[in-house]
Amino acid sequence: MIPFIALILSFLLFRVVGLLGVTYWNDWHTSIQWAVSIMLLLGASAHWGRRRSDLVRMVPPAFPQKEWMVTVTGILEIAGAIGILLPAFSPIASVCLVLLLIAMLPANIYAARNKLTIGGKPVPKMPVRIGLQLVFITAVLFASPLFW
Repeated sequence: MIPFIALILSFLLFRVVGLLGVTYWNDWHTSIQWAVSIMLLLGASAHWGRRRSDLVRMVPPAFPQKEWMVTVTGILEIAGAIGILLPAFSPIASVCLVLLLIAMLPANIYAARNKLTIGGKPVPKMPVRIGLQLVFITAVLFASPLFW
């Protein structure tokens, strides 16, 4: 839920800054790119912080090398957060991020089905969890120059 809040609040902050005269953020597209980047960096930080063990538990049993998967997905989130901001890489970064978010969906479903916790708090229930993933995918698509 924290990445969702970060996405919304940072988008609104960038839009306000743009409306106050910082021309760089004076359009919704740049603002959503930066908001997606912040959301991804925040999410990636959990891959090495106190919540790492929670993320490792979220990886379904069918997947091997859970620790490695958590590390790789964190690295990919960081790469995507940088790539989405760089015009030369933004199109490919957005496609890769959508694929990454889809690939991470089984972990979100597993966590919801098994009532796992992150930071001691229960993960959102299945409809909310899937809904959040769809919001994140939509945000990445809106941040992509391929669609606008």
